[in-house]
Amino acid sequence: MVKQHQLNSKKNKLKFSVTVNLKKEVLDPQGAVVHQTIQNMGVNTIRSVRQGKYFEIEIDENSEAEAKEKISEMCKKLLANLIIEDYFINKL
Repeated sequence: MVKQHQLNSKKNKLKFSVTVNLKKEVLDPQGAVVHQTIQNMGVNTIRSVRQGKYFEIEIDENSEAEAKEKISEMCKKLLANLIIEDYFINKL
């Protein structure tokens, strides 16, 4: 238990945001409904709305590159549907 704590304390606690959006060529019916609702509220300057997902992930890793690689794998396997979605990783 103490040894595990020592190993974890040597790693950096890093925080990233992940944004998942539909690809531009994919229709976004939810975004269209939000856009129409905003216009119905009287805001006519909105050009378009696209919906997406946002995640904040804290990870203990030795380097930022290793952390980004692991988060990218999470995105590919779980967080994003790569057929219709793109994802973007940013360090916070």
